[in-house]
Amino acid sequence: MAFTAKDVKTLRDMTNVGMMDCKKALAETDGDMDKAVEWLREKGLAKAAKKAGRIAAEGMAYAHVCSKCGVGALVEVNCETDFCAKSELFVAFVEDICKTIISENPANVEELMNCKYFGSDLTVAETMPEKVMSIGENLQIRRFVRFDKNTSIAYVHAGGKIGVLVNLEVEGGIDATEIGKDIAMQIAALSPRFWDKSQVTEEVKEEEKKIALALMDQDPKMASKPQQVKEKIVMGKMNKFYEENCLLQQVFVKDSSMTVEQYIASAAKALGGSVKFVDAVRFMKGEGIEKKEEDFAAEVAAQMNMGK
Repeated sequence: MAFTAKDVKTLRDMTNVGMMDCKKALAETDGDMDKAVEWLREKGLAKAAKKAGRIAAEGMAYAHVCSKCGVGALVEVNCETDFCAKSELFVAFVEDICKTIISENPANVEELMNCKYFGSDLTVAETMPEKVMSIGENLQIRRFVRFDKNTSIAYVHAGGKIGVLVNLEVEGGIDATEIGKDIAMQIAALSPRFWDKSQVTEEVKEEEKKIALALMDQDPKMASKPQQVKEKIVMGKMNKFYEENCLLQQVFVKDSSMTVEQYIASAAKALGGSVKFVDAVRFMKGEGIEKKEEDFAAEVAAQMNMGK
C-alpha cells in the first residue's frame, strides 16, 4: 500500500513523532496507519496515539437534563461555519432538538426526524427547511444519546465544543450534581478510553503487553532479565495503563491525592449517601468528520473571474 505526504503528516499529528520517523514507519508497514502507530510504539518513539478522526466539522455538542422528569440527553448538530455555530438561532435550534429527544424518546436520528419538533405541531423533518432558511446554512443532526434511568448530569464545555452526559446511581436522597459535574469535567478533559479497568478487552491487554515486552527487549539491561521478572514489570506497566486510560482508575484532576473512584466514594459519604458510576457519553463536535479541504487561492481566483 502506497502512502502520501498527507499520511505522514496525519501519523505525525497522531503520535507527535518526527516526520522522518513517521515516513520510515509507514514504509516499514506498507502504508498501514494502525500498524505504523504500533511500529513507532514498539520502537519507543510514540507513547500513545490520538484517534485518527480529524476534528473539522462545525456545530455544537449539547447536553441537557429535564428538571421535571430527570431524563437527560446529549446531541451533536453540525453546521457549516463557526460563525453559525455561535449564533443565537443555531444554539436555540440545538437546544430544541435536545428537548425533543428528551420528550419523544426516538430510537435513532431517522426516527427523530419524524417526531414532533419541541413546541410545534410540525415534525423535525418538516421544521428543518425553515431552520435552514432562517439560520442560513445546511444543518445536520448527527447523533444523540438519552438516559431515562438513575440520575443524569449534563456538562457542556467551551460553548459546545464538548458535551458530556453522566449517569449515576444515587442512594440516600443526596444531591449528586456536583459529583456528576466533576466526573463530567474529568471526562471532557481527559477523554478516557474506558470507564473501568474491567472493561479493557483481552485484545487491548495483549497489545499493551506486547509493546511493553518489545521495549524491554531493546534495552540491554532489561533484555537479559528473566522472563518472570519481565512479566512482573509488564504488570506494573498495565497498572499505569489503567491509570491513564480508565476513568475510575485515573488520578482525580481536582485532587491528585485520590483516584476518581475514591473521589466519588469520599464525596458521596460526606453527603451522607452513596454514588455509583453507571455510564457516560462524551461528544466532541465534528469528531471523526473530515471537512472538505478548500484551496483558498483557487477560491479567490474563481470569485475574481466571476466578477469579470
